[in-house]
Amino acid sequence: MKKKAIFIINLISGTSDKSGIPALIAEHIDHEKFDYEIAVTQYAGHASEIATKAKDDGVDVVVAVGGDGTVNEVARAIVHSNTALGIIPCGSGNGLARHLLLPINVRKSIDIINTCEIHDLDYGIINGYPFFCTCGMGFDAFVSMKFAEAGKRGPITYVENVLREGLKYKPETYVIQDENGTNQYKAFLISCANASQYGNNAYIAPQASMSDGLMDVIIMEPIDLIEAPQISIDMFNKTLDKNSRIKTFKCQKLHIHRSQPGVIHYDGDPVMTGEEIDVEIRPKGIKIIVNPFADRNARKPNAIQSAAAELFNQMNEIRDDINRQGRRFQAWSKLIQRKLNL
Repeated sequence: MKKKAIFIINLISGTSDKSGIPALIAEHIDHEKFDYEIAVTQYAGHASEIATKAKDDGVDVVVAVGGDGTVNEVARAIVHSNTALGIIPCGSGNGLARHLLLPINVRKSIDIINTCEIHDLDYGIINGYPFFCTCGMGFDAFVSMKFAEAGKRGPITYVENVLREGLKYKPETYVIQDENGTNQYKAFLISCANASQYGNNAYIAPQASMSDGLMDVIIMEPIDLIEAPQISIDMFNKTLDKNSRIKTFKCQKLHIHRSQPGVIHYDGDPVMTGEEIDVEIRPKGIKIIVNPFADRNARKPNAIQSAAAELFNQMNEIRDDINRQGRRFQAWSKLIQRKLNL
């Protein structure tokens, strides 16, 4: 029997024109395998409504055509069901699609839908909000809020907000409890990752897996201006977990207390919440069409990236030693210049 599929298109996600996508679907979908229809969202939350009805009607595959927000809307409506999620990534960051090594190309994405290779994968919940890629608090949630307020999408807007707001942001103190005990941290951000990246190939959790039943918790210690560029480089080089300012561990459940209410994010969508934050992973809770041709080594840093990360961590250790000895900041600047001229 043919499978039933519905493509849910969010025309306003990302920055690209999506008017030609229905024609591409009609041309490249496997008509011997699928009977399909197309639905276009009209308002926020509409994708979830369409996906919920599709699930209730026994549709086999619901395809989110849009960015991470659209994917989240569709996915949260079909968790713990026999309906599978497909993704045609057309957003600004496409974090989940990139983690799954799906092609950022409509025609090639349809080819992956045609394979219909479905895996049972994990998802997470933060204070009742499902997430499929990452969630967090601190600076990344703060930037998510600024990004949402910016009125335009794309990596340039994200970078503008990071640079503009980063100098103003003050680290917070968090009390974190997991299966192994309770610890207190002063942190620039805390991210809980089901998948490896925020989007745009910025890897916040290079070792994260969607099939291990665990989240990767990333705690970024307070950093200063001179360390910020290296943090960014490590994210794009998939080496952030090697940075000396980063603490990481895995767990299934997490409780976090902070001193005051504030913003959190789930898959990049910001929301205000209170002092108490609960995060947990739901193992094998959603069916997702994956890329059977993916090279999973693409998520790993290459030898040059790993060597660069080691070099800069050594430089951080030298800098800490200089600070402990009370030397002036100019000495560190000269050291950096010498290292970069090698």
